[in-house]
Amino acid sequence: MKNNKKIKFYLLLICFLINILFVSPSYSLSSQEDLFKNALNLSSSGEFNLALKQWNNYLELFPDDAAALSNRGNIKLVIGDPEGAIFDQDKAINLDPNTVDPYINRGIAEESLGLWLKAKNDYLYAISKDKDNFSALYNLANVQGSLSNWESARELFSKASESNPGFAMARSSMALADYQLGNMEDTEKELKKLIRRYPTFADARAALTALEWSKGIVGEAESNWIAVTELDSRYADEEWLIKVRRWPQKPTNDLMKFIALK
Repeated sequence: MKNNKKIKFYLLLICFLINILFVSPSYSLSSQEDLFKNALNLSSSGEFNLALKQWNNYLELFPDDAAALSNRGNIKLVIGDPEGAIFDQDKAINLDPNTVDPYINRGIAEESLGLWLKAKNDYLYAISKDKDNFSALYNLANVQGSLSNWESARELFSKASESNPGFAMARSSMALADYQLGNMEDTEKELKKLIRRYPTFADARAALTALEWSKGIVGEAESNWIAVTELDSRYADEEWLIKVRRWPQKPTNDLMKFIALK
């Protein structure tokens, strides 16, 4: 009888341990998903400082999560720590070298530091894995523009807009590249198409303001500029236009000349 009781006890103990083995991991996985989603939601809602804390907490528990590292790197870049962003993207790439997003994210951080060739290599790698990746195509185009390779930039902006037809900024950037290259008729057609489809798109209206002023169509230039100032005042800032929005020099110069006369 004693042996039977012992056998029953050990059977119950084994059942209990099996229950722990199968229940605990699923609880842990659910908890992990909740923590990840919470950090992601904070990132998406623009609560960047809180998001950084949440990513830090998450990565203390799950330090080998490449996606979390890449997301934290993006937050670090937003709050002004590009070196920290690159560090996180490096770690994400080491953990999961076949995922293209960390390469694109690292390229964006490298661009912010003016590391054009490093950024270019990251975007080229992403495109080699996914030739229709519109984000990599668009960012590579921006790098080429920063290196004054406007013909290449124009082609890449075109490919980015073909990969994502709703990507209005790629089409506007393509028109601006045409502006820089002297293809004024193509520029005007594309900008007017964009404005018809997206009447509140400040970038296209600002570019058309510069173009119309350069052609001596002052009244229409002024009308478009009034709309721009109501939509986005940053277009009056030459430094922002070149360093952040990354406009070419010729349309920037024309817009600044127009503004100087206002």
